[in-house]
Amino acid sequence: MYHVGVDLGGTKILTGLIDEDGRIEKYVRRDTNAYEGPNAVVARIVETVKEVTTGVARGHIGGIGIGSPGPLDSHTGVVLSPPNLPGWKNVPLKAIVEERTQLHTVLENDANAAAIGENYFGAGNNSTDLVYVTVSTGIGAGIIVNGSLMRGKTGSAGEIGHMIVDAHGRQCICGNRGCLEALSSGTSIAKIAREQFGEEHDAAEVADMAKNGDELAKRILDESFGYLGLGLVNIIHIFNPSVVVIGGGVSKVGKPMFDVLTQVVRNRAFPTSGEIVEIKPAELGGMSGMIGSAVLARLHRSENQQQRLHRQQV
Repeated sequence: MYHVGVDLGGTKILTGLIDEDGRIEKYVRRDTNAYEGPNAVVARIVETVKEVTTGVARGHIGGIGIGSPGPLDSHTGVVLSPPNLPGWKNVPLKAIVEERTQLHTVLENDANAAAIGENYFGAGNNSTDLVYVTVSTGIGAGIIVNGSLMRGKTGSAGEIGHMIVDAHGRQCICGNRGCLEALSSGTSIAKIAREQFGEEHDAAEVADMAKNGDELAKRILDESFGYLGLGLVNIIHIFNPSVVVIGGGVSKVGKPMFDVLTQVVRNRAFPTSGEIVEIKPAELGGMSGMIGSAVLARLHRSENQQQRLHRQQV
């Protein structure tokens, strides 16, 4: 049985056909072109689903899982108002995709989906207590406590990008000041670099400059990753995970990023939690969210089957 996983991001859409062992049968990548608005983006999602399922018997496809930026309501399948998807407000994404594909669909926060992907088939090794942090266009987290995904009342748990780590810090797109996302995301690193260098540089270019000895680039990264480390300390104090997995495009910076994060955590977190936690890079790379979304579709399908079986037995 296959399931379709969709990773909807602010800059790209990844859609794949995934088997039950987490193997990718085929996948496609498309630019989100979020500026075109929700109608165009949803149409693009549906196109990618049809593309990866072409030639596969409908009976061999168990459903679709979509990982989307939050905030969203995973219970109703509605994307509420994600800052990284302009013009999206109360979009019933689950219902629209179900109607257009005729496949059962589940909607989940993108970081939650990636957490599931990494825990089932990546760096998590089926840990019962894991936090997955994605650092990309924005910042978010998927949190697994005692083996269960923490969603919160409306499915919006894990929005750590809007954890305030500097009350007088930079303005965030959400309206607050000093949010983690305004200080440590790929978007913020590019913005700070533009201010400091007077020219455009994305996070990857800043990392390359730092690697080649540019002291200003190194200071930009050290400060950004220092704030991210403080965010991890808060997360570790609250949830006491055994593993923190870091993914997203900015994590490709690699060792310089993880050295700063590890140092801040070891210096600032309580020893009882800070010394035992592993801080690891995502093993599934950019595929974590797509694979995890497919796993969530499979889990949801299994839950529904169990519920139907229970009703029949009663």
